[in-house]
Amino acid sequence: MLPPVPAPTGPFSAEEKAAVYRAIHTRRDVRSQFTPRPIEDAVLMRLLDAAHHAPSVGFMQPWNFIVIRDTEVKAQMQTAFARANAEAVAMFPADRRPVYSALKLEGILEAPVNLCITCDRERAGPVVLGRTHNSEMDLYSTVCAVQNLWLAARAEGIGVGWVSIFREDDIRTVLDLPDHVVPVAYLCLGHVDALHEIPELEAKGWRKRLPLADLVFADRWGCKNDPDTSESATS
Repeated sequence: MLPPVPAPTGPFSAEEKAAVYRAIHTRRDVRSQFTPRPIEDAVLMRLLDAAHHAPSVGFMQPWNFIVIRDTEVKAQMQTAFARANAEAVAMFPADRRPVYSALKLEGILEAPVNLCITCDRERAGPVVLGRTHNSEMDLYSTVCAVQNLWLAARAEGIGVGWVSIFREDDIRTVLDLPDHVVPVAYLCLGHVDALHEIPELEAKGWRKRLPLADLVFADRWGCKNDPDTSESATS
């Protein structure tokens, strides 16, 4: 087990900050690099504990974690993916379909552990602090748990792949989800020997990372700071 986490007091050391940013910048969506080595129970529980310490609006903690190791359940999920993926191919322009079809988009059968992270939409009752005017906040909170787990997995040397090409009804049927529980993320987890230097979809020419400068606005949508007229430049 890891040593106890100290109370949050002040900024991290330079080494701690570097580790956090390294996890963020080198996190990858893993689809095909899983090794057959099993994930130790203690490691898996650390990852789930990291997810459970995600922020949640109203401290509702709406998540549950379905840990899937059964080969038959994995096979049913892989079949559901294949059916949805065949539909997805036809949605892209004809010139993009060969590239799409060549992409490896899941590692359901290869990964030692599959994990479904769900959102219980009734977890904190009908009126929740912070969700009174935005009913989606429980879903957003659950996504924070996904990101926590992903970054912790990167630190542990565990690869994670998010498989999103499913019909929701198929997930519900295979995993026997109640009506009020929403499947937010279906993840494949496993040890990896190496990770891509850059995101795999970028490496394979699907898309490139957008420049940050194009995505930052000042005060209102579409407004950009002119460095020659900004307050910092004229003060």
